[in-house]
This record gives sequence, C-alpha cells and structure tokens, in this order.
Amino acid sequence: MPYVQVKDLSIYYEIEGTGEPLVLLHGMSNNSQSWKEQIRELKNNYKVIAWDAPGYGRSSDPAEEFRYFEEFAHILKGMIDELKLEKIYLLGHSMGAAIAIEFCSSYSNRIEKLIIADPTRGAAALNEEENKRKLENRLFSIENLSPEEIADKRIKALLSPYASKEVYKRVKEIMSQVRLAGYRSVAYSLYHLDQMSLLPQITVPVLVVCGELDIVTPVNESKAIHKELIDSKLAIIPKGGHLCYQEEPEVFNSRIIEFLNENR
Repeated sequence: MPYVQVKDLSIYYEIEGTGEPLVLLHGMSNNSQSWKEQIRELKNNYKVIAWDAPGYGRSSDPAEEFRYFEEFAHILKGMIDELKLEKIYLLGHSMGAAIAIEFCSSYSNRIEKLIIADPTRGAAALNEEENKRKLENRLFSIENLSPEEIADKRIKALLSPYASKEVYKRVKEIMSQVRLAGYRSVAYSLYHLDQMSLLPQITVPVLVVCGELDIVTPVNESKAIHKELIDSKLAIIPKGGHLCYQEEPEVFNSRIIEFLNENR
C-alpha cells in the first residue's frame, strides 16, 4: 500500500495513471475512496493522487489536533515533496478546497492550476454566535455519536434529491469511517477559517465548481469566492448537491478535463 512519512504522520494515498500529476483532496466526512469515479476516468490523462488527510482513512492521527487548515497544507507539501512532484494540478472539495487554497497561498510555485469544488468561506461567512454554534454541534457529534449516527445525521444535507440509491449507500459507507482526531481537527479549522484576503493573491488559473442544489455550501458561496479571484471560472453542476462529484461524476469530470486542457 502506498504511504509516505511526513514528520510524525503516515500519509496514505491512492495513485493511478500516468502524465501530469493531479492531486485530489477530500472533504470533512470523506476520504480517498470518495474519488473513485474521478480516478477511474482521469487516470487516462493524468497521474491521479488522492490522499487520506491526517486523521482520515488509512492515514495516522496527528499527535495533537490541528487548529488551522494551514497545518494540513504543510503536511500536503511534505507528501508532494516525498513523491518528488515539482508542479501539480490541485483539486480540493469542501474542506479540501480550503486546504488547497492554503497550499496555493503558501506554495504558489508548485501549482499549475487550482480547482476548488463546493468551497466554503467558513468563519468568514458567519457571525461569531453562529460560527461557535457550528463548532459546538460538530464537536458534540463526533464526541457523542457513532460514525454511523453522524452519517445518518448529515447525509441528507450532503446529497441532492436526485442522488441514486447506490451513491447514497456508498456515501454513507465512507462517512461511517470518520474518526475523532480528523473530524475535530477540521471542526476547529473551519471555526478559524477566513481566506478572503488570500483569494486576490492567487495568480494561477482557478476553476470554482459547485452543485446546483448544494445546501451545505450553496452556489452563492462559490460566487462570492469566484468574485475575489483574479483568474477564475465558475461551473455549476446541474442537479448536484454538496457531493456533486459523486452524484454527477460524468459532468463533473468533463468540467475538470475541459479546464485542465485549456491553453495546453
């Protein structure tokens, strides 16, 4: 199984295909398995690498919980260095999009193009009271509910009414693998998240993708982020919810391929 050692962490990743490297970063309730349909298709043109973030999937837990997405970005940098990748295409979903923005801000020379799917402004979009309530709810869930109960609690918000039974089953199965260290680390990172000042500094081409029916990070969130970027395009996935890349993989993948092929 492919692992790399980054500081005191063992980081697991899936890797398939040949060509220019495309790195995939999953969201809060997911892991590398979530990208199955992207790996299957995109490996025909790219070397696709999907990690398990610290505290997720087969990666080890951080000794101390993270508090900021910047910490995740530094571990990602370590993984990329270990894999001897000079420049990459980077695709992050939801909290993975926040990690991708942090990475791009800190290591812009390592990015060719950036894709952020169903991104969130986190604390930047909330008042202090609502932000604190969201943190407390997330911490309560991971500390008092089983992973299966968390999946049952969240899954309807993550998927659109058009999601198939197969997608629903697979999403629930993956969500049921969440662990305390990873979930708490992301909960605190979302509480501290405010990247609005970073967005105008990103100079690489960016594609912002969002499911039309996303109620977790609605289209207006993506539009607000898109507006602050100096070189970006916005793509809406019809009938897609927050997990639009799992619900509508063919449409999602086609948008990714079109964007990556531009000006090559």
